[in-house]
Amino acid sequence: MTALTNLPAWQHMLAHAQRLKAMDLRQALAQDPARAERYSIKQCGILLDYAKNRIDDAALASLFELARTTGVEQKRAAMLAGGRINATEGRAVLHTALRAPRHAHIELDGENIVPAVHAVLDRMSDFAERVRSGAWRGHDGQAITDIVNIGIGGSDLGPYMACEALKDFGAAHLRLHFVSTVDGWQLNHVLGRLNPATTLFIVASKTFTTQETLTNARAARAWLVAALGTDAAVARHFVAVSTNADAVRQFGIDTDNMFGFWDWVGGRYSLWSAIGLPILLFIGPEHFRALLAGAHAMDQHFANAPLEQNLPAILALLGVFYINGMGASTQLVSPYNQPLHRLPAYLQQLDMESNGKAVRLDGGKVDYHTGPVIWGEPGINGQHAYYQLLHQGTELIPADFIASLENPASSPEHNLILLANFLAQTEALMRGKNEAEVRAELFAQGLAGDALEALVPHKVFSGNRPTNTLLLDRLDPASLGSLVALYEHKVFVQGVVWGINSYDQWGVELGKQLARTVEAELKSGAPALAHDASTNRLIDYVRRALNP
Repeated sequence: MTALTNLPAWQHMLAHAQRLKAMDLRQALAQDPARAERYSIKQCGILLDYAKNRIDDAALASLFELARTTGVEQKRAAMLAGGRINATEGRAVLHTALRAPRHAHIELDGENIVPAVHAVLDRMSDFAERVRSGAWRGHDGQAITDIVNIGIGGSDLGPYMACEALKDFGAAHLRLHFVSTVDGWQLNHVLGRLNPATTLFIVASKTFTTQETLTNARAARAWLVAALGTDAAVARHFVAVSTNADAVRQFGIDTDNMFGFWDWVGGRYSLWSAIGLPILLFIGPEHFRALLAGAHAMDQHFANAPLEQNLPAILALLGVFYINGMGASTQLVSPYNQPLHRLPAYLQQLDMESNGKAVRLDGGKVDYHTGPVIWGEPGINGQHAYYQLLHQGTELIPADFIASLENPASSPEHNLILLANFLAQTEALMRGKNEAEVRAELFAQGLAGDALEALVPHKVFSGNRPTNTLLLDRLDPASLGSLVALYEHKVFVQGVVWGINSYDQWGVELGKQLARTVEAELKSGAPALAHDASTNRLIDYVRRALNP
């Protein structure tokens, strides 16, 4: 197997990146007005404009050559067909099957898995309709008003992000709450605002053994039982998303109200599965199916469009260009729709847990950078915070700007100002402001001589800061589904190019293992500690603070 860095396609990509490091984007757009149309594509209700990137036709050709050389097309087909591409765990990666239509046929080990997917979806929909209509009642006969999702990682970030993004489509009579951290403040803060008689808890844990989730679930159970006076109340106020029927039953949850999923569904790809139960409860079955349909539409686009017209492939390869060709280490996600405020956090897990790897599929060490640091907040707030670094800092930070044309919950004036800022920021990052423009501006303000010259270097913007513009027709369930699936497939393409496994996450295990040891030592007070000197001293410090 030829090392990635020895491939001619890799060397071609690096050469183009070196050539275009100092590219003048302002000049490129002025000299080639057709660039804007050539470097834009619309699919699934999303317009992608990538003209404000340090690329040209030759550089793009080298990126598509790299994708084909590293087998993106073949591995895409293998993933969609149920191949066990998660090699370290021997699993298929079939989150795409979760949004396949009922008539689809997707085989795994000789069995069409689509009927089982829809059987769970139908059970979820039936349950959601009963809760939403008030037919499902709590222990003392009252309808549900509040739903608390207890999960962590993929069992929290995806549902939380989607429920926030789709608030305009949610049931007005249902309030959603999310508890993830084992810091008891969060659970207590949520419970303090609830009526136990009208509260439904969803415990989301595949194995029903996740420490943080079970710790919170047990505390919530104790709160409910204390308030309602009987363990029998648990069956009317708790449901589970899990595959461990015995543990669910022992907790007191009726297994008829347990919704399962499969080992080919990774946690960070699971909002389409039963993990999405809080989304379905909030927005209803019809809108949830629209969410799935939007994701499926992007799946079809990803599966069938040539790389040159393929949204996920283009975003992925631009990322490779900056990370490996120009030394960028981070990627900003800047949504200009406030409901998308949790999208950057969701994408952090999706991308960084998937591609934060330093080992190739063959077990060898990589000798190139892989996944970037993903970060971001809503763009309007960012303009008054970290955008200073984007415009004039020393780091190269590629950015994805995301907005929607329609914004029914906002006044036309608000939406116009929002979109004006959205568009202006990408232009400002691209064009910058040169010395001549700064001097003319300062002179018009009445400055001259030394006072003017002293300010000039501080007000110059270098420009040439790369951005992608993703403009949705509207933010609705279908477009959100397409947007999330777009980023899922982007992560896949980058993982293939880098030759890593995007679907395991062994790096999260060591901290969990050590935490169990430290927890026991904090409880026992045993003097013999076998950690490093720093950790030993900190454990002793915490012990003395907790037990003065």
